[in-house]
Amino acid sequence: MLTPETITSAANPLLKEVRRAVARGSLTEGGWCVAETFHLLEEALRSGSQVHTVLAAESARAAVVAQGRRLAGVKVAVLPDALFAGIAATETSQGVMALVQPRLWTMEQLLPGPPGAALVVVLDGLQDPGNAGAIVRAAEAFGSTGVLFLKGTVSPHNPKTLRASAGSLFRVPYLHGIESAAALAALRGNHIALFAAMPAAAATSVGRLAATDLTGRCALIVGNEAHGVSALWRAAAAPVSIPTVGVESLNAALAAGILLYEARRQRMLRP
Repeated sequence: MLTPETITSAANPLLKEVRRAVARGSLTEGGWCVAETFHLLEEALRSGSQVHTVLAAESARAAVVAQGRRLAGVKVAVLPDALFAGIAATETSQGVMALVQPRLWTMEQLLPGPPGAALVVVLDGLQDPGNAGAIVRAAEAFGSTGVLFLKGTVSPHNPKTLRASAGSLFRVPYLHGIESAAALAALRGNHIALFAAMPAAAATSVGRLAATDLTGRCALIVGNEAHGVSALWRAAAAPVSIPTVGVESLNAALAAGILLYEARRQRMLRP
């Protein structure tokens, strides 16, 4: 039977470490990502990720203890509800938080050879963790082989990014903090065709999405919410636009989802 320990002090070193990670939107000092909600705990366990610690509010004790053997070997600590609320990353907390070891990926895993052909999403300066997480979720749904979080993009380890990904970040290969020049060299070196998501009015010659061949090894570049794709990537990539009526551009996550769906559609039709 699972026997949790009890933490009652806000000065507890682990709780202080979690508070700092939530405030910074980063990993804990021990290198663990903060995964709050029962759904993310379930996704971490289902994905085979290493769960180091589970923190639970007293009101959620029974639900956590019910996990029983699934949490064998995992440290479980129960906190008073008010103390848990002080470290929670959500306004309406479910009372459970897991500290999960992020997986380490390589560029080779993001860019596998045929069959299937590499399909990479490049996040170029995205700032909103909700957008970034939703894009990773779409990447998994539509068969992307990985996501590059370029330097200057919100961290994949931000608790809000992880939550918005609904657990996809436990499974989708990704690299983060990569300099644009290094990422561009790696993609070119692996013969990856580059396509930059652009509003139709942003360039003199923009390819329409339906006429763009996304069946080969390719990368989809999604830019900053306010400024779009940066100059370096605009110069390196073929611009592609999503036809719209009445609006010039779409939310970054929505645009990425449409691009990924089109790539998936084309690949399913490929002989």
